[in-house]
Amino acid sequence: MTGNKTFTMIKPDAFAAGNSGAIIKMIEEAGFSIKAMKLVKLSAEKAGGFYAVHKERPFYNDLCKYMSSGAIIAIILEKENAVADFRKLIGATNPAEAAEGTIRKLFAKSIEANAVHGSDSDENAAIEGSFFFSELEKF
Repeated sequence: MTGNKTFTMIKPDAFAAGNSGAIIKMIEEAGFSIKAMKLVKLSAEKAGGFYAVHKERPFYNDLCKYMSSGAIIAIILEKENAVADFRKLIGATNPAEAAEGTIRKLFAKSIEANAVHGSDSDENAAIEGSFFFSELEKF
């Protein structure tokens, strides 16, 4: 997954609020193709594995608790310049700083409950996508 693929997940707050369809519609209207998608309920241990890079950060335990609090939708997306274009579409981590019309500006509740995750590099997109999907599950 390099260059033209990225990974996202619709987080528990956005899923619980019924915003998944609107978010997916925005993603598709922005020219992304969905290559794999699944509804998942993470355990605290699985969330901890996904966010292991943040293990030493003070917010790690709260993040794992939040990410295991409800269902998420894991998605692999494809588009030229996928990572950078998706980061623009979702907006800043803090929804108060996100540009108008971005996913986080429209759907995030807070900096913690910010509706979606978006990979920050091609390398992380490959790692994160592989965390949720086997090669056989990708179109």
